[in-house]
Amino acid sequence: MDKKLLDILVCPVCKGTLLYNKERKELICKADRLAYPIHDDIPVMLEDEARRLSLEEVGR
Repeated sequence: MDKKLLDILVCPVCKGTLLYNKERKELICKADRLAYPIHDDIPVMLEDEARRLSLEEVGR
């Protein structure tokens, strides 16, 4: 995943910071508890495509 792209991407729902999970190939928004998938180094920034995170995954 390109570092420059990671620096400018924000959550499309809340415009908050995203965390990169390299192992799962996802961008995580802790505020909305969503994980956006990355396919072939392209982030899919659609709320309908995001995976809902459990409270345990978010670390609250």
